[in-house]
Amino acid sequence: MFVATSGGLHAPNKGLLRDQCLSILLNTVAQSDHYNQTVAPTRILLFATRRDEAKTRLLLQVRMGTLILAITSLFLYSIGTTFQALVFRRHLTYQRGLNLLIGGLALISHASLTWQLVWSRSHDDLNLGVFEASVLISALIVAMLLILDWLKPARNLFLAAYPIAALSIITALVFHCPPHYVEQMGAGMLAHIALSVTAYSLFTLAGVQALLLQLQNRKLKRQYNSLLIRNLPPLQSMESLLFQLVWGGLIMLTLAIISGSLFVDNLFAQHLVHKTVFSLLSWLVFAGLLVGRYAWGWRGATASRWTLAGFILLMLGYFGSKIALEMIFHKPY
Repeated sequence: MFVATSGGLHAPNKGLLRDQCLSILLNTVAQSDHYNQTVAPTRILLFATRRDEAKTRLLLQVRMGTLILAITSLFLYSIGTTFQALVFRRHLTYQRGLNLLIGGLALISHASLTWQLVWSRSHDDLNLGVFEASVLISALIVAMLLILDWLKPARNLFLAAYPIAALSIITALVFHCPPHYVEQMGAGMLAHIALSVTAYSLFTLAGVQALLLQLQNRKLKRQYNSLLIRNLPPLQSMESLLFQLVWGGLIMLTLAIISGSLFVDNLFAQHLVHKTVFSLLSWLVFAGLLVGRYAWGWRGATASRWTLAGFILLMLGYFGSKIALEMIFHKPY
């Protein structure tokens, strides 16, 4: 490279050229530093702000959808409970189709709400906290009872099932506990969860049936023409339904315990030992009830007491442990 001077073309001073190149390089670096310190952070902050705003809008939409589903479910369950109460008091004639329509619509809304509460989009896992699990179990109770009502005289159970479902939804909305995300979501773990939830649902129905049977026995000993006696099926039908529910629940509980021993790492770990022990005790009570039924003809008040005892043990093992760990000690498991 040459530069023009009054004396002609001469080669530039190498030192001067080096200084110019170094100056250009330093200016470029300075501009880059200025960009990194001002412009780039501003753009990153703007991007993060927009991303947070999008997440906030999505969260608000999900919460609004959850609230709408909850209100819809509560409204339909209140209608269903009112209908059942009017039928119970003989102000209306029971119509199975109408009950199926009301209960079916409530169940659809309830199931959609359950999906939003139980399925975690952020973790891509199931959240089975104590209140989320209660919403799931109550939805399954209503579904089972709607099916059972077509096969057996079980309409009086709706007077308990609908309020239980409504109460589970209210508690899930009002109260909060640490989430319990289920890890290792394989087919075996899903089977264990499904069997356990089904067992709890069947035994809840059995517990309500046992309570009605207990009241029926007491009323029959005192007066024969009470409102309860006029609405309940014959004693033999009540006992038959009770033992069918106990049989179904015991089969599901047995399979749940077996699947748990296969697919849960350690059923007797510190955070699971209470649930496991109470579940086994409950299994022994229900198995003893069935043995007593066929060996010594247990029925009536005896069957009711054994059923209620097994139900209480099972609920203590599941919900008692979850409430203690998640709400009192704040240790989700």
